Amino acid sequence: MKPLPLFQLLTLFLLPALALAPGGGCARIGNRNERVAVVENKDSVPVSDLTDEARQWADSVADSMTLEEMAGQVLMPAIYARATENDIEMVRKYAADVHVGGVILLKGTRADASRIAAILRDCSLREPFVAIDAEWGLGMRLSDMPVYPANGEISREAGEEELYDYGLETARECRGIGINMVLGPVADVSGHGGLLGKRSFGSDPERVARLTVAYSRGLEDGNVFSVAKHFPGHGSPGEDSHRTLPVIDRDKATLDSIDLLPFRAYVNAGLSGIMAGHLEVPAFDTTGRPASFSRELLTGELRERMGFRGLILTDALNMGGAEGYDAVDALLAGADIVLAPADTQLALSRLLAAVSSGRLPSSELGEKVRRILFFKYMLTLPEGTPPQTLGPDSIRHSLTRKL
Repeated sequence: MKPLPLFQLLTLFLLPALALAPGGGCARIGNRNERVAVVENKDSVPVSDLTDEARQWADSVADSMTLEEMAGQVLMPAIYARATENDIEMVRKYAADVHVGGVILLKGTRADASRIAAILRDCSLREPFVAIDAEWGLGMRLSDMPVYPANGEISREAGEEELYDYGLETARECRGIGINMVLGPVADVSGHGGLLGKRSFGSDPERVARLTVAYSRGLEDGNVFSVAKHFPGHGSPGEDSHRTLPVIDRDKATLDSIDLLPFRAYVNAGLSGIMAGHLEVPAFDTTGRPASFSRELLTGELRERMGFRGLILTDALNMGGAEGYDAVDALLAGADIVLAPADTQLALSRLLAAVSSGRLPSSELGEKVRRILFFKYMLTLPEGTPPQTLGPDSIRHSLTRKL
């Protein structure tokens, strides 16, 4: 049987905001004394029952966590996928001392990525997210994994069926390593003067939307969390947010009909994660704040007006476009998870101080943690019989063939 898709679960998900309670602790390696409860055959259980079970588990676990553990759950530092002694010790410290909610794997090899993922799981009390950029397959980051065409190099004849199969195969490869989150697909619509190039599916918003949703559904049918990026759309600016803060010089009507269209389709499909870009968008927020730190964009537009119920992640905080802002700013704007802070320990300290001072309400942090735990529960349910995939060679052919 095919595993229950995450996107079907999300369409029924309504997570209440509840008060926090102290308690709990972190297990050491080899002594992971708290694991996610599972059902023996989730394919035979009604979706509503699974979501209720996941919500109850998330509430229960959150109520047992210390404030430090809760703050750690919203942080996902970046680490190279290499298993040197220093890297392994860093992973252990992230899990045991900072209680991070997961990590982002940078360049390395399949074997080292698998070892890092296993150590992180053994050292973490709660299931961690193990994320990776895979915009043209895992080979983008792992030197010995398959490489696929970049989005802009995919044949115009390739449609939703081919992109779904591509997502499903990528999920299979991820699961074989221990990766459960892909920071993709790129849902940005390329525009005149934009720098995305081959990273985008192209300049047709409707096509970008269709391929974004199809690929994401393939990932999530394979039980891997998808994260569409870079909200509200990085396709038109001529600057690189890795180095500076690009400005999207478009009015609301243009943004709505072009840039926001793929994200709206993703939200309407009930998919799971969206990454906010470091992009100034004067049409929505005149304060000059990047979208990743804008409450008007993340809470007002994405959560309230578009109705997104999944996880909101920031782009990496160690990028030039995020200069002058920190994890607390992102969480107050509406983000659930902060990616790649420049100093993870410092980010944790500032989060704790913000809660202690009342700047970040403990109830707001608790709501984010419960949402994170809900999705972690769904990712750890038994998968049943893995879906059949076409394999890397067939996928490459289907993405590049000319009819």
